[in-house]
Amino acid sequence: MKLPVAVQLYSVRDEMEQDVYGTLQKMKDLGYDGVEFAGLFGEAPEKLKAFCAEIGLTPISAHVPYDDMLADPAGVLGDYAALGCKYVAVPYLTEEHRPGTDGFAATVAGIRKIAEAAKALGIQLLYHNHDFEFVKIGDDYALDVLYASVPADLLQTEFDTCWIKVAGEDPVAYLKKYAGRSPVVHLKDFEKHGSAGGQLYQLIGIEEEAAQADAGSFTFKPVGAGMQDFPAILAASVEAGAEWVVVEQDEPAAGDTRLDSVKQSRDYLRSLGW
Repeated sequence: MKLPVAVQLYSVRDEMEQDVYGTLQKMKDLGYDGVEFAGLFGEAPEKLKAFCAEIGLTPISAHVPYDDMLADPAGVLGDYAALGCKYVAVPYLTEEHRPGTDGFAATVAGIRKIAEAAKALGIQLLYHNHDFEFVKIGDDYALDVLYASVPADLLQTEFDTCWIKVAGEDPVAYLKKYAGRSPVVHLKDFEKHGSAGGQLYQLIGIEEEAAQADAGSFTFKPVGAGMQDFPAILAASVEAGAEWVVVEQDEPAAGDTRLDSVKQSRDYLRSLGW
């Protein structure tokens, strides 16, 4: 069994800023079956939905900032319902909302509130992890505490396989652990040497750990060009009941463009028969 392949449009955000509809067409031309939005780029959701339908590209999901959804759950999520997204994901938590801070309990409650609003609109809320959720609360990782605290009918997983691996855990094991609760899986590759420190977050535009950036190296890579075992991850995604896999590359590797990167990822997956 093979799953449809989407691309997270954050991977080509510069191109989306310049030419939304041309970039969507390019994603289709590269062989992607769907897209996961990262903002609407000033476009009406109904217009985006109609264009995607016209070219045969499925708008499966969107990454929407946690604070935006919490401030106006029905209003913000309503745009993505109008776009036709089946899923919306909490993409990232700023430091004050993370596990290990006094704000995490409120974050869990906030995610439940957002999830309830999403369910009322026919949208399934997902949580997209990084590595900072892999701190212990008691005997369990905060990521597992989150999923234990918010029931599966309200919150499902969008495992980012790169960040699970960076945290020292096995993406395949996590997919197996959450089989039946993992409808969308992020495929992301990387090379990491040493601790890398704050370089990991500098690469996604966050400077909070910059002082540690000299402790090794970290580079995002096209899928299949780095350290991940994607045949095993893809097989585990199928076994876990995933509906989609999504290519994401936060920054291109040296010498590549954003479009080069998503093309290389799609070509690699095609070489595996996907």
